[in-house]
Amino acid sequence: MIIFVFLIAHWFLSLFFQTFFLHRYASHKMFTLNPFWEKFFYILTFIFQGSSFLNPRAYAVLHRMHHAYSDTEKDPHSPHYFKNIFIMMYTTGGIFRQFLLRAKEPESQFKGNYPEWPLIDTIGSSTYSRLAFGVLYVIFYVVFATHWWMFLFLPIHFLMGPIQGAIVNWCGHMYGYSNFNNHDHSKNTTPIDVLMLGELFQNNHHMYPNSANFAQRWFEIDPVYYIIKGLHGLGVLKLRKV
Repeated sequence: MIIFVFLIAHWFLSLFFQTFFLHRYASHKMFTLNPFWEKFFYILTFIFQGSSFLNPRAYAVLHRMHHAYSDTEKDPHSPHYFKNIFIMMYTTGGIFRQFLLRAKEPESQFKGNYPEWPLIDTIGSSTYSRLAFGVLYVIFYVVFATHWWMFLFLPIHFLMGPIQGAIVNWCGHMYGYSNFNNHDHSKNTTPIDVLMLGELFQNNHHMYPNSANFAQRWFEIDPVYYIIKGLHGLGVLKLRKV
């Protein structure tokens, strides 16, 4: 039981900070944070993504490219140009790493206005950090796993961030319905979106890329939007007017 609680908690905490901090804040600046809160959420993103920490700058650049070139040959992760989700993950990972290591410079339109913290960026993206988190996950399983097959869940912990991103990019552009004609293949994938905290309302998001609310119809629910509204009410962040 403890293993399943840990897996579910890690899944949703990692996913929350990917959608809240990396996607809605770093990539789109749907809201503003003062320096204290930006660093606070930066650290939590590092902690809860752990071994699969995604650098905010590289993430933002890649995501902005995705919007600009959605489902074209220049899209870094359109499922319509890859045979399967694993090839897409591998290719996307290679592009991400080029921006992470600054081996490739993004086009000027994709630069700037994203959070950077050299200390956390260096630590979080280092092999030592990823291995350290991996060891902690293994130790947790050694202590609490009651059956050998539970250890099969470990790769999910190791690659949590990229797995969640791949699910969104693959399913969100392959399966579901469309509320809007965005001249791409973006879809709203329900009810799977319950497990993805609003991220699979891709068709809505591509229509209104600066809206913090990914839901548009009465039966669509974006839980992270309500958390953002709550934090706005508390003065932690300031929602951008769209």
